[in-house]
Amino acid sequence: MRPSQGAIFMTMLETFIKPMHREGYKFVAIFAAITLVLFMIWDPLGWIGVGLTVWCYYFFRDAKRAIPQGRGLIVSPADGIVSLIERAVPPPELGVGHAELTRVSVFMSVFNCHVNRTPIASRLVKMAYRPGKFFNAAMDKASSDNERNSLLLELPDGRHLIVVQIAGLVARRIVPFVSEGQGLRTGERFGLIRFGSRLDVYLPEGVEPLVALGQTMIAGETVLAELDRDLLRRTAISE
Repeated sequence: MRPSQGAIFMTMLETFIKPMHREGYKFVAIFAAITLVLFMIWDPLGWIGVGLTVWCYYFFRDAKRAIPQGRGLIVSPADGIVSLIERAVPPPELGVGHAELTRVSVFMSVFNCHVNRTPIASRLVKMAYRPGKFFNAAMDKASSDNERNSLLLELPDGRHLIVVQIAGLVARRIVPFVSEGQGLRTGERFGLIRFGSRLDVYLPEGVEPLVALGQTMIAGETVLAELDRDLLRRTAISE
């Protein structure tokens, strides 16, 4: 049975128009108000304001994702590009010791979707915020010097996985949606960072990343690593 023209149109529309997260409402309203003022000053300035308002809406988009379903799958917590893969010591405020773990960094530009998603089903045992500087999030020293929010996730088998939200050059606000003790599903939204930033994932010892430097990541969809390579067949759910 062929889809109707209306169904095809709606599918095309959904490709370009995504729902916006509630965190963006006030920012879009501010951009729209400034745009009205710019139109009163000079029409060309007003149209620049329209472009910036559309960008602001697009920045706070919250698209549905097809979450891979399979035992031991670790998915990317962020949209963006893999900027670093290296051994590093996790943030000291989590109190997990000084042993180095494999760290995968995903850099988000101001054009990426900034809603962050849980890498794997787990329990949030500790969340620690630390103020800091605002270097370019793509730089290595951003992990140690920039403002950050660190999450220690306990897996069902007792191992831990760490996710760190790092503010960037333009970002000035890390917004968590979760609290300590909360159980999280794979791909569940756990926070966002406003206007360009980075996510670091510290994998459990012995787990190797399945991604490469420069690879494009999709939050909640791209498989970053697997706890156990002997997996059940993967499926996916939209969320």
